[in-house]
Amino acid sequence: MKEKIIEKAIELFEKKGFSTTSIQDIVDELGVTKGSFYYYFSSKEQLLMDIYNEYITNLLDRQTKIIANKTLSPKEQLIEIIRLLIDDLIENGPRARIYFREMRHLSENHINTIKKIRKQFRKNIEMVIRTGEEQGVFKNQLPADILAFALLGLTNWSYNWYTPAGEIPPDQLVKIYSELLLTGLLDKDH
Repeated sequence: MKEKIIEKAIELFEKKGFSTTSIQDIVDELGVTKGSFYYYFSSKEQLLMDIYNEYITNLLDRQTKIIANKTLSPKEQLIEIIRLLIDDLIENGPRARIYFREMRHLSENHINTIKKIRKQFRKNIEMVIRTGEEQGVFKNQLPADILAFALLGLTNWSYNWYTPAGEIPPDQLVKIYSELLLTGLLDKDH
């Protein structure tokens, strides 16, 4: 039942927003009582926190596996992280949209918990960039933290506009983002 409550809440939060979706809306959609809700969650905010925590922890775990794969070069690891983020937007679109839109509804304590995990995700990207710099794969003239923010900004904002069934398939979007971040816009002759 807990997973059903989470899935229905995600559906309603995406459609109506967190603040206009009530616990009653969620339980009415499921045909259960509020008691069922409160058995698993102390509040609507706790439900949102569970959605956030599961979402970012899952991403961090998958990113960690990419980085732990020492058969991948730093360049390949960055490309795989970009792929992870784009694929996740496709596979978990509603969760991703809630993740990016609804954080303001969490208490400061919950926000700080999520920010620590997000920071680790970003720091891991910085580590891959620094490793690539040390190996001579990447230029070391650009700050790794800014590059990590750029990668995240580029990929994460895609939830706002990207349609996988549209003109650009996911693999092509990963290639475009990877080329932009890894080689830039300028022709080598200019």
